[in-house]
Amino acid sequence: MGHSCGVDIEGPPRELVAFPGTGRCFRATATVRFGDTDTRARLRLDALARVVQDVGNDDLADAGFDPMSPWVVRRTSVWAPDGWPTLGEPLVVATFCSGLGGRWGERRTSLASPTATVEVVAVWIHLDDRGRPCPLSRQFLEVYRPSADGRATSTRLHHPPPPPTTRARGWILRATDLDVFGHVNNSAVWMAVEDELARWRLAPRFAEVEYHLPIDADDEVVLRSHLEGATLRVWLMCDGRVRASAVVIADGPAVRG
Repeated sequence: MGHSCGVDIEGPPRELVAFPGTGRCFRATATVRFGDTDTRARLRLDALARVVQDVGNDDLADAGFDPMSPWVVRRTSVWAPDGWPTLGEPLVVATFCSGLGGRWGERRTSLASPTATVEVVAVWIHLDDRGRPCPLSRQFLEVYRPSADGRATSTRLHHPPPPPTTRARGWILRATDLDVFGHVNNSAVWMAVEDELARWRLAPRFAEVEYHLPIDADDEVVLRSHLEGATLRVWLMCDGRVRASAVVIADGPAVRG
């Protein structure tokens, strides 16, 4: 399976590469719980992000690396062409390294339930103890380079800034949104996207978040959004600067909630 196309409801806007058959592929299981779903029993995007992050950490630990080593996500893309896992369903999760850069790696994760499959690709930047991007170690490359199959990946961001006509409202941060670095966790950004989806009663087919700058505990956050057809765009902004942005292609028309 290899997809690459423009933003279009017929296909994923980001390339989703298949496991090449060589190298490391880590597998795990999970279950869609009550705390993971929306009011219609769909697996939420923030819960999906937690599963992907946890399985990625388990992969590192199983490979002999420190699962608490600092990595920050730069971009996550999600593609659910045939619906979503729902409450109570078991998940079979498979993850592998699908691309590399000097200081970052791309992780592909597939989650399959009895009724749906969700494909995820995320770019993660490796940090040193001072929070700065640092080169990947020789040991890391020995383990994860084979499945990348020579494929390079980029940390470049693509989302446009918000137009002047976007809707704006305050977005309140909670202590539970913060991670051990004191920044808003990537799954908490997905909560803002889910909140906008709920306002329009939309379910995502494709969703992507780009993380521009950290959001700190004392930041005053403004959520801006713009809906056009089946495409919803969301921006989280502080002091007029974009900290995170999202684009969602919905599976069906909007209905104002």
